[in-house]
Amino acid sequence: MTCSKTDSESIEKISDVLKNGGIVILPTDTVYGFSGVVDLKGRKEFFCDDRIRQIKGRSETKPLIQLIAKPEDINLYTDAAIDPELLSKWPGPLTVIVPLKKDSPLKTDLKTIAFRCPGDEWLRKIIENCGVPLYSTSVNRSGYPVLCTEKEIISEFENECDLIVLAGDTENALPSTIVKVEEGKPYTVVRQGALKL
Repeated sequence: MTCSKTDSESIEKISDVLKNGGIVILPTDTVYGFSGVVDLKGRKEFFCDDRIRQIKGRSETKPLIQLIAKPEDINLYTDAAIDPELLSKWPGPLTVIVPLKKDSPLKTDLKTIAFRCPGDEWLRKIIENCGVPLYSTSVNRSGYPVLCTEKEIISEFENECDLIVLAGDTENALPSTIVKVEEGKPYTVVRQGALKL
């Protein structure tokens, strides 16, 4: 099933699919991404992380980025002191890896998580509607190039996702820049992407 980002009811329609545990291919402010709701403690589990990995391929082992609706939401998940210069880049194409605090609401065994507050207001409204972060990872099979045209994405994944949201082709789009934040150390650039640091 597909819909257009510009459909008048797109935010509500997409949010409903996600809140029911669906996997959606979403346009972001960088490249298209697989998305699903993140599991929180004490709430129904949808295991979207596992389903996204199955779609991408067995060799997909990298932790998935989590998208948040507002920059200040990062404080729900980490006690790390994040450089104000970094936070000033949000919303935008910057992913920040932080240590999770012990009482984080996330249901995970991971010690660190990569968060991003995307630059697209439309996408932030979807995240806000869902009430939890959304997983995000590039649309491709593990080990293969990122898909950047609507035609390729539909052909490859229409039968494996619950919804594909179309917003035009994204040739030459760069993924987000990734930095790692560790207590007592300057941040380090893990991947140089759309945001130059």
